[in-house]
Amino acid sequence: MSTSMKVGAVIITMGNRPDELRALLDSVAKQDGDPVEVVVVGNGSPVPDVPAGVRTVELAENLGIPGGRNVGIEAFGPGGTEVDVLLFLDDDGLLANHDTAELCRQAFGADPELGIISFRIADPETGVTQRRHVPRLRASDPMRNSRVTTFLGGANAVRTKVLAQVGGLPDEFFYAHEETDLAWRALDAGWMIDYRSDMVLYHPTTAPSRHAIYHRMVARNRVWLARRNLPAPLVPIYLGVWMLLTLARRPSRPALRAWFGGFKEGWTSPCGPRRPMKWRTVWRLTRLGRPPVI
Repeated sequence: MSTSMKVGAVIITMGNRPDELRALLDSVAKQDGDPVEVVVVGNGSPVPDVPAGVRTVELAENLGIPGGRNVGIEAFGPGGTEVDVLLFLDDDGLLANHDTAELCRQAFGADPELGIISFRIADPETGVTQRRHVPRLRASDPMRNSRVTTFLGGANAVRTKVLAQVGGLPDEFFYAHEETDLAWRALDAGWMIDYRSDMVLYHPTTAPSRHAIYHRMVARNRVWLARRNLPAPLVPIYLGVWMLLTLARRPSRPALRAWFGGFKEGWTSPCGPRRPMKWRTVWRLTRLGRPPVI
């Protein structure tokens, strides 16, 4: 069953990392088993030179991370239905091993409830995995595999049946928390998510705050995430906890000002359709170690 699964890969680029993109494409081409079909989406920019056989889509404007990835999904047919599994990979990443695609086929083939796999991200020089790249609260051991409640946006594999059932990433988020929005909808539909330490994407160690829009988007999208997905009684609890955590981290004054601006924007701007998760999904998240108030 696993060997019959067709695997595709979606990579979005701003066109400013041609060498890293080529190295990533080479690592995808070296995967064991049947070839992985690839689409590269130029998100508001031309696509650099790519090897023959790689599909390309060039967008006139930057649609953001979720918008660009959604275009990549549709390049494999409606909802990505031309393939069974889609890899989503950052353009400055690199698949560390040749067996990642085959491990994905095996994992999805062995577990019909498995909908999403989150890869381990490791620094190519040190091999270190940042704590924030382990998608669970108990993140001290990045080598431990486990069920999780979210996944890493630029290093993952998604069964396309999940996308057909619950839809793609939320375009309006542009950047930040779009993975958790999809993860919660997938969990609510009965799918499971695994973190696998043996599926590795090399990626240079960075801080998320390197993005100028980081603090505003994180706050705005956190509010949108809650408004879209949580039962009404949990919305103020979830957002209250995150406000306290943000204050406890003592961000700079400009960062805090941007964060509160984004928090306000999250309440005053449209967030897309509201589909609160079932209470049994809340219990499932809690049993998996991350109740949706943290």
